[in-house]
Amino acid sequence: MDEAAVKEEHYASSTSENHKTTCWGCGLQLVLETYSPVFKCGWCGAITDQCKTLRKPDSVCFSWWRRVRDRLFVTILIFFMLFVISAGVWGVYPVVFAISKSFGIVHCLLTIFLSIITISTFCLASFSSAGAPANIPWGSYPVVGKDGLENYTFCVYCSKPKPPRAHHCRSCRMCVLDMDHHCPFIGNCVGSANHRYFITFLIAVVVGCTYVFLMTLYAGFHVWPPLQYGNLTLSGSSTASAISVLKEIVAAVASSALLLSARGLVLIYLAFASLSVEIGIAVLLWQQLYWIYEGNTYINQITSQNTPRREAGCHNLLRFFGCPHSIFRVFLGSGNSGKSQDRSSTKLL
Repeated sequence: MDEAAVKEEHYASSTSENHKTTCWGCGLQLVLETYSPVFKCGWCGAITDQCKTLRKPDSVCFSWWRRVRDRLFVTILIFFMLFVISAGVWGVYPVVFAISKSFGIVHCLLTIFLSIITISTFCLASFSSAGAPANIPWGSYPVVGKDGLENYTFCVYCSKPKPPRAHHCRSCRMCVLDMDHHCPFIGNCVGSANHRYFITFLIAVVVGCTYVFLMTLYAGFHVWPPLQYGNLTLSGSSTASAISVLKEIVAAVASSALLLSARGLVLIYLAFASLSVEIGIAVLLWQQLYWIYEGNTYINQITSQNTPRREAGCHNLLRFFGCPHSIFRVFLGSGNSGKSQDRSSTKLL
């Protein structure tokens, strides 16, 4: 009799240790064996993270400052691109047309093409939506079906479901699908809807800066004043003699630079500006292409969330740039592409 009472008491105590909670996705009551701040609903598949509910929304001043910062950067970048284009035309093309009229026409067409591509892709990346998640029903059991919110989490800022591989941007104040990062220079997030425009813009900037750098060097060579050398004779093979000759050359270049016209000074600025911008954007472009090759995004890499990741490979690059499926079969094989698509659809907790 005592053993039965002990078993009954043990059973009652074990059931009392269960924790009851409500799923935000379907509204069903869940019974957890042990308390856990993160759990997944067995019906709809929604993930509840009770720790995130403690975060407070951003203040009005913080959001206002970020919007002002983004608009300022976008304005500065637009004026800088227009300045480089107009100053390059003013500084380079008189020299180009002086050499040959057909040569100048070809470079005019090339400049127009690069300018249109750069500015249009910048506007598309900056002023188009980065990729807002679709509105789906949630919060009620009859509405939400089985696995209807698989691996969805709840965004405490937007107060609505957030799909996998989506993140909330505090600057844009919205959730973004496949968010890579928020770029203040375009005043927008880089997500699933405008990521291709952003990469195309980076490629156009690298190609355009290379073209500007080469053309400014070419034009600067023609407009540079003649150098006035002093004594450049080498007395033997001593190091002191070589240093003195180098000093003469530097002095001749410096003295001739003082005689440069306004066009020559603009060409020098464009050469250094285009080279520095090209190096910085090329590093960013390489990083972006590397994450695309890995089937990942920058923000997913630096966070510790268990988000689904695609298999690394060139098929991610082909899929990103919208290549036809026939190219997948020719260059990668149908087996690899099918395997990567299956791996991308794998759902992880």
